[in-house]
Amino acid sequence: MLHKVRGIVLKTTDYSESSVVVQVLTDKFGMQSYLINGVKKPKGKIKMNMLQSLHLLDMVVYHKANTNIQRISEVRQTPVFKSIPYDVIKTSIVIFLNEVLYKSIRQQSADESLFDYIFNSIAWFDEVEEINPNFHLSFLLKLTRFLGFSPNGKRRNDQIYFDLQEGEFSSRVPIHPNYLNLDDALGFISLFDSPLEKISEIKINNTQRRFLLDKILVFYTLHTSSFGVVQSHKILETLLS
Repeated sequence: MLHKVRGIVLKTTDYSESSVVVQVLTDKFGMQSYLINGVKKPKGKIKMNMLQSLHLLDMVVYHKANTNIQRISEVRQTPVFKSIPYDVIKTSIVIFLNEVLYKSIRQQSADESLFDYIFNSIAWFDEVEEINPNFHLSFLLKLTRFLGFSPNGKRRNDQIYFDLQEGEFSSRVPIHPNYLNLDDALGFISLFDSPLEKISEIKINNTQRRFLLDKILVFYTLHTSSFGVVQSHKILETLLS
């Protein structure tokens, strides 16, 4: 049976000389793998450049329950990116976010709120002319709302530490190293709370930004099973410095 779905490309793997398997987060079916034949041929109906990191798609797909690999009937980019493929910094940010998303999202069932957040955030990022170096930090912290481990920003005056393991403020130094002091914690929570349109108002320098990114990845590691090690942020930090 054919279904119209929206999709976000997360990973493309070679399957044969001319075919690939694409892992796509869809609005209706969650994470799905699609076999696309002939995509590497010059006259292929679907082009490889449509299957890059976090490209946004409208698809017509065949879907069978309890099948590991599905098939695509039609696909088109919607919206077509205007800036991400042509800007080295935006491309690097998207590759980094793609890596984190792929390591974080495992569900086969649909989660339209999660899907819409990622889809709309990436579409917005493509549209903005000026790159805000806080975008990827804010995006990842907001994503935790949909992954089930968002930070609790409420605090009393005596709570001057943020415990990454517990996801909340504490009045005592945690017995483990995974915590933030107050200044860094306030930046962390601001990145979580502020709308993407206002993240430019959050004043943090490059050193603090690198530190917070490392702690955000620790936060993900603590709360996401089998998260592993992320590597792509190292290139990104060099570009944004």
